[in-house]
Amino acid sequence: MVRKNYLVGIDVGTTQVRVIVGEPRPDGTISIIGLGLSPSQGMKKGVIVDLELTVEAIAFAAAEAERMCGMKIDSACVGLPALNTELIHNRGVVAVQSEDREIRPEDIERVLQAARVIALPLDREIVAVIPREFIVDGYDGIRDPAGMLGVRLEVDAMIVTSPITSLRNLTRCINRAGINVSGMVLQPLAAAEVSLTDDEKELGVFLVDIGGGTTDIALFQEGKLQRLASVPVGGDHITNDLAIGLRTSFFTAENIKIEHGSASLAASDSEEEIEISSVGSRERRRVSVQEISRYIQPRVQEILHIVREEMIKMGWPELPPAGVVFTGGVSQMRGLIELAALVFDSDQVRRADFDYVGLQNPIYTNAVGLLYYAHKQQPRLYQERASGYKKKPGLWQRLKDWMNEYIE
Repeated sequence: MVRKNYLVGIDVGTTQVRVIVGEPRPDGTISIIGLGLSPSQGMKKGVIVDLELTVEAIAFAAAEAERMCGMKIDSACVGLPALNTELIHNRGVVAVQSEDREIRPEDIERVLQAARVIALPLDREIVAVIPREFIVDGYDGIRDPAGMLGVRLEVDAMIVTSPITSLRNLTRCINRAGINVSGMVLQPLAAAEVSLTDDEKELGVFLVDIGGGTTDIALFQEGKLQRLASVPVGGDHITNDLAIGLRTSFFTAENIKIEHGSASLAASDSEEEIEISSVGSRERRRVSVQEISRYIQPRVQEILHIVREEMIKMGWPELPPAGVVFTGGVSQMRGLIELAALVFDSDQVRRADFDYVGLQNPIYTNAVGLLYYAHKQQPRLYQERASGYKKKPGLWQRLKDWMNEYIE
């Protein structure tokens, strides 16, 4: 049976490239049928520093996902890093063109295009226009005006802009890996699809994504993304502290952090010990889990204090009603939530509940969120011809193609 309407999401992170293939279900959920991972050696703090290594990582992860789902990936929705991304509020106004004054999809498209008319520096480019609300003849708070009657249609929109250099480099890497970019989605918007509830986004909540090289802080309120900040500090800094403190390799320190790391001394086992190898020596030595936590806790505290300062800059000296939700790879570290509750002086702190068809690790938040966001917000990106897939030809079809080429 020929499968249709597949979705592909590519998350090019600082530590890993993740390619996820999903198939929409009738109940609105998405079944994950393909997954590819690859170390991201060409990225540093969310920025591409080596084009070739990044292309290789994307191609390798895509090939893994193709083998798992048995389909060829042609195009995909790509996550746009929040670092150096700016949000600009702007309004657009158009007149409804139809004689019966019914607002049609083309009117909505025109008003969104009108909102794009904005003065930008030469080094920045508009990535997306996100409607916050529509206004029809002065009546505001409308989320979807299609089918309504009116004369004047306005939109209060959020313009997402990104540096041209980073945007073009990311697009070039995806293209050179043999994949077309069918759409770009801001990573916090994608992560919110699978990390936050509608009630949290309505009341007010901070989504904090602690990744390998960056930490993103996004404020959602009234169901919309309101503010965004990103700082170039993340899990790699914790690993580096461990590597220096324990005098071991970065790779070993990363494994120790994942398997035995704790963000709080109180949450670590005081008696447990593990064996590690030192740099330049074959001899192994034993260190306690508490000693490991002594290197981790100060850095995690620093990251949390930086996050708190960014929240205050956004105008929130106290947490919003729904508090803070953590996601990203570092969010699964033991003791993080307890330490964050102390730093933020609030019990409204939780870890995102992440469980999607066998994927329970929050490192997949952005990639899976891309599928849900694209399916919900941008269905036109994934028509049958641009769904990101074509079935791999069988042996008989390849022989026929070869014979046709030979005869020609």
